[in-house]
Amino acid sequence: MNEILKVSQAVKYYGNGSVVTKALNGLSFCVEKGEFVAVMGASGSGKSTLLNLISTIEPLSAGEIVIDGKSISRMKQKELAAFRRDKLGFVFQEYNLLDTLTVEENIMLPLNLQGRDYASAQAAIRGVAETLKVNDQLKKFPYELSGGQRQRVACARALIANPALVLADEPTGALDSKNSKLLMEVFALMNRSLQSTILMVTHDATVASYASRILFLRDGNIFSEIQKGDKSRREFYGEILAVTASLGGEVDVV
Repeated sequence: MNEILKVSQAVKYYGNGSVVTKALNGLSFCVEKGEFVAVMGASGSGKSTLLNLISTIEPLSAGEIVIDGKSISRMKQKELAAFRRDKLGFVFQEYNLLDTLTVEENIMLPLNLQGRDYASAQAAIRGVAETLKVNDQLKKFPYELSGGQRQRVACARALIANPALVLADEPTGALDSKNSKLLMEVFALMNRSLQSTILMVTHDATVASYASRILFLRDGNIFSEIQKGDKSRREFYGEILAVTASLGGEVDVV
């Protein structure tokens, strides 16, 4: 086994004194290299907190998180910044692209932060742009693109530095159903053709059905877990709906 992510007995408290909220309650799971894992759960289940902890935005209250063999729980801020730059890729709901930079310059940003030389950066951009079919958009600015095209560019930027783990936070949240489907096909391509390891938070059952495994959270811990295996996406979608119904939380049904 080749574990990219290992979360062990993760606990996260918010507040102090008599007003304390336990957002995560001893949560543990692993993600293997090349897996595409979705995290689902109602509001307040802990899924956003979990993503914030893995992305190093917030510190754990107790427990440990290991990414690509490194314990982020024990890193100093300077180490965390370098680790986040080199090991993590991010796809956000609102794209987070810079409108003053071209598509090519946006994709190149992580390589610039690493100090990569121009020739190797150009080679990397050509490869990822061709795979994700944004090579004809490189000289445009983000405001000239559709929402679906902007998210495709955001995926290219997330992948450009070959991160150990790609984190996606409600990546289809700002897209209509047609562009959501197109984007999830890009995620499936990233996972299948580029062997990207992906952890995605979503409340949309259709979006989650593209993953290979789903973790359902409730009250800061894992309530249930299902694997796609040899099931069709339609069959997996039905299984997702069955679990979300038993959870009693909100879920988007398409």
